[in-house]
Amino acid sequence: MIKAGIIGSTGYAGQELVRLLLGHKEVEIAWYGSRTYEDQKFASVFGNFTKLVEDVCQADDLEKLASEVDVIFTATPQGYLAGVLNEFILKNAKVIDLSADYRIKDVATYEKWYGIEHKSPELIKEAVYGLCEINREDIKKARLIANPGCYPTCSTLSIAPLAVRGWIDMSTLIIDAKSGTSGAGRGAKVQNLYCEVNENIKAYAVSTHRHTPEIEEQLSYLSGEVVPLNFTPHLVPMNRGILVTAYATVKGKHSAEELKQAYYDDYKEEYFVRVLDGTTPPETRWVEGSNFTDINIQYDSRTNRVIMMGAMDNITKGAAGQAVQNMNLLFGFDEKEGLQLVPMVP
Repeated sequence: MIKAGIIGSTGYAGQELVRLLLGHKEVEIAWYGSRTYEDQKFASVFGNFTKLVEDVCQADDLEKLASEVDVIFTATPQGYLAGVLNEFILKNAKVIDLSADYRIKDVATYEKWYGIEHKSPELIKEAVYGLCEINREDIKKARLIANPGCYPTCSTLSIAPLAVRGWIDMSTLIIDAKSGTSGAGRGAKVQNLYCEVNENIKAYAVSTHRHTPEIEEQLSYLSGEVVPLNFTPHLVPMNRGILVTAYATVKGKHSAEELKQAYYDDYKEEYFVRVLDGTTPPETRWVEGSNFTDINIQYDSRTNRVIMMGAMDNITKGAAGQAVQNMNLLFGFDEKEGLQLVPMVP
């Protein structure tokens, strides 16, 4: 049994971590961190935990926390962890960061896209990008995990098999993505009010979304070439879920069957990636509340382009579920422990 602390436990990703860890047989939650709700009962913030969690929210004291727990989850805004993380914390506890502070290896790129100075660039090289299906062995040996973003997770998993093989022209790659409103966080924002979101769909952060360089970097590693990306996210009126539709020109001569077989081959041992049969397109409702990513592709011989599709829950596999999956790898637990969740329908 290990002890875990959560900084930012009262955000959407933070409370999802609580939900998952309460069902994990190897973990005890010892610290519910929240600046906003310090000294208030956690269950008074999220009533679904009534009679399940009796603890009171505590302040964000990472050095004290590191002395009391084995793993720290930080579900905090960009810049927070980079400003407080130090060697003492990393020597005493594993850290899994759900923000973008250590995902992007180039400091200048991070500072440009996020508009803030990075306070601990010396730790970026050490951090392991926590996309478990790609970096499993490196994750097992890490002290600091950069938990991937939601759009990058779904995009990378949907494209990886063809990018690795060099079967698509990466310069032609276009990613169109849709997300539920929980992806914008729990803070009060006019654009996320019910009347602003309901009965509407809109593109946002067109050509400027902060996940763009993260996706480009990961696909560049996989393909072995610089990837210039057109990435357009959209907000849709649902609570949870991400749907990615990516397009690229096929290089060389590859049949539809050959393209699809690449996915079966690469993901046959991956419990949390489900390659769908036939031409069935992924749907967000079939992954809601779970750690699964559903993927399928379709080859359009008329245009010689392949359409790569993925669906996942942005709070689970896109945040908290992936963080728990990383924790399981770090501590040698069954990778599925605490995550064998049947998707919720309806």
